[in-house]
Amino acid sequence: MIDILLKGGTLTDGRVMDVAITGDRIADVAPRIEGAAGEVIDVTGLMVSPPFVDPHFHMDATLSYGVPRINASGTLLEGIALWGELRDIATVDEMVDRALAYCDWAASMGLLAIRTHVDTTPDHLRGVEALIEVRRRVKPYIDLQLVAFPQDGLYRTKTGRDNVIRALDMGVDVVGGIPHFERTMEDGRRSVTDLCQIAETRGLMVDMHCDETDDPMSRHIEQLAFETHRLGMGGRVAGSHLTSMHSMDNYYVSKLLPLIAEAGVAAIPNPLINIMIQGRHDTFPKRRGLTRVKEMLAMGIRVGFGQDCVLDPWHPLGSADMLDVAFMGLHVAQMGSPAEMARCFDMVTTENAAIMGLHDIGIEKGKRASLVVLDAGSKVEAIRLRAERRLVISNGRIIARRAASPMNVSLPGRDPVAVNRRFAARP
Repeated sequence: MIDILLKGGTLTDGRVMDVAITGDRIADVAPRIEGAAGEVIDVTGLMVSPPFVDPHFHMDATLSYGVPRINASGTLLEGIALWGELRDIATVDEMVDRALAYCDWAASMGLLAIRTHVDTTPDHLRGVEALIEVRRRVKPYIDLQLVAFPQDGLYRTKTGRDNVIRALDMGVDVVGGIPHFERTMEDGRRSVTDLCQIAETRGLMVDMHCDETDDPMSRHIEQLAFETHRLGMGGRVAGSHLTSMHSMDNYYVSKLLPLIAEAGVAAIPNPLINIMIQGRHDTFPKRRGLTRVKEMLAMGIRVGFGQDCVLDPWHPLGSADMLDVAFMGLHVAQMGSPAEMARCFDMVTTENAAIMGLHDIGIEKGKRASLVVLDAGSKVEAIRLRAERRLVISNGRIIARRAASPMNVSLPGRDPVAVNRRFAARP
C-alpha cells in the first residue's frame, strides 16, 4: 500500500516523475506509478527536491537578538563578547524554547537537517543540556547534529579541553574547535592536532571554525588538512568559514588547495554572515571575506553553504531559508553561469547532506522519504524566486503544506509564474 503518491513532479535533474512513499521510505520513482494510495497529490509543474540541509548553525544563540544588547559595531569580536554575557544568564528552558521555535521555522521551509555548534566554554554546560533535549524532541522531523564548540578556545580557558570531553561524553556528535581564537598561533596549531586525535579515537567527525578572520597569516586549515591526512579521516572533516583565504597570497593558496583536496576536507563558507562580519577593519577597498568557493570547487573540494546565525549577537536578520543563503553565495562567489547557479542549489541540499554524513537523503527508491515540493521549475528558478515551499514531507509524514500564493493566481494573459518561467527559459 502506498501512503503518499506525488504525481507528475519535476525532479532537480529535470525528469518528470511520480514519487511513491510507503512508511518512512521512498518506495518508487518512475514516470508513471499506478496503484492505491492513502493520498494522491498532483505536483505537476512543481519541483520535487531533496530537503534543505544546513551544515553550520548556532542554535544555542538563535532568536536572542538584542539580549543583553545589540552588537553596535557589527564585529565578530563584539558578538562573541555579547554571547559570553548571554550564555551565563540564559536558562536551559529558554534555550530549548528558542531552539524549538527556530526548528519550527526550519521545518516549514523544508530545512530538515541541521548541524549546530553548541558552546562548551562555561562549566555549567547548560547549552549542551538544552540542545541534547532539543535534538530528542525534533528527532521525528529534523536531523540535528551537535558540535562540541569551545567558543573561547580549547586552551584559552582553564577548563576548555575538559568541557569538550564532558560534552562528548554527554552525547554530542561532532568535535569542533576555533584555533584562530587561541592565544597564539602555536596554541591554535596544537589545538587542531589535539581535537583531531580526540575525534579519531572516538570515531567522530570534525567541524572546526577555521581561520574566520581577515588575517592572511591565519593558516590553521593547513594543519587541519595535515591531521586529516595523517589520521586517515578524509570525508569526516570540515573546515568552516575559511575567510582568511580571501586575503591570502595566491602562491600560498596554490599550494594549500591541493592539500585540502588530497586530505578530503570539506569547506563550509557561510555567505550571509561572512559578508556581514568580515572586512570590518577595512576602509576602502573593503574586503568581503567569503572564501575562495569557485577555486575550491575546481580542485574537487566538497563545498557547502551554511546559514550560521539567525537573529542573534552576530546577525540581525534570517528566516531559516537556505535559498537566501544560496542566493547570497551565488552573488558573492560570482557563480553566474547556469551550471554554477544550479551547483549552488546542490550546495544547500545534497552537498550539505554529504558533508554531514547523511547518505540516505535524495529522491531515489529506498532512500528516506524526506523531501520538499517547490513552486519552481528548476534549481536556478528556485534560487532566483526563493521559491514557495508547497509541501514538506519528513520521514514519510507531511509536516507543512501551502496552497498556491495569491501572487501566483493565474490571471488571463498575465500569470506571473508563467511569465517568470517563459523569460527564464530564453537563451
